[in-house]
Amino acid sequence: MKKNQSMVSKRRNEILAILKRDKNVKNEELAELLHTSPLTIRRDLQALEDEGLVKRYYGGATLLDEPSILETTLDIPKDRIKQKHAIAKYAASLIDDGDTIFINTSSTALLILEYLENKRVVVVTNNGKALQVPLSSNIDLVLTGGQVYGRKQSMIGDFATFILSKISASKCFLGVSGIEADCGITTSVLQETLVNKEMINHSIGPVYIVTDSTKIEKHSNFSSGDIDKISHLITDSDVSEEDVIKFTNKGIKVTTVDY
Repeated sequence: MKKNQSMVSKRRNEILAILKRDKNVKNEELAELLHTSPLTIRRDLQALEDEGLVKRYYGGATLLDEPSILETTLDIPKDRIKQKHAIAKYAASLIDDGDTIFINTSSTALLILEYLENKRVVVVTNNGKALQVPLSSNIDLVLTGGQVYGRKQSMIGDFATFILSKISASKCFLGVSGIEADCGITTSVLQETLVNKEMINHSIGPVYIVTDSTKIEKHSNFSSGDIDKISHLITDSDVSEEDVIKFTNKGIKVTTVDY
């Protein structure tokens, strides 16, 4: 038993060494380099992810302390990266094979793409940065098109909203600049409000707000949707019990995730 544990520990240390050297590595490459099966590699990577050392994506992994493709293109404060990943990973677990989902331009919502793995999903988004995410061939990515807004590379305007008006999504995942139990969801970018509202209006299933606790009971400049349009709030475990009660009293299911 001790020998087996030693072999496992050695192999996982070798995986970490390879990741430090190459940053991103595919499962099949690791299996070949370490002369073991892809199934063993997946188990090793799952264990390393549980320890907070690596982050898996479909078909491979990267070191957690190395910025992912999304993190290098999004302005994510370092002290909130773990919260956002935990929220995104949980949100991805709610997505089923065959779903068509809306995702807006928030960093938390976009991180969901890193956890879809091999599910068969149609992802409709107005964020051009989704093109930089390594996706499974099972995932169909649909960009709304439209005018590209600033460094966020968000797609806005009449073209984007027209495309969304022709699509019905089974689930909708929106990040926000702020959400209040009495007022609803808000954003700091006026041009994105109509896109967010269109996603909400054309979701035939639940509307999830995915946001870290720093945005709870915060008000930003422009309204994106009323609170009665929201069915679920997914946030991190730092949210106060008082705030959870406020949203629960409004009929919103609140899920808090550890990070």
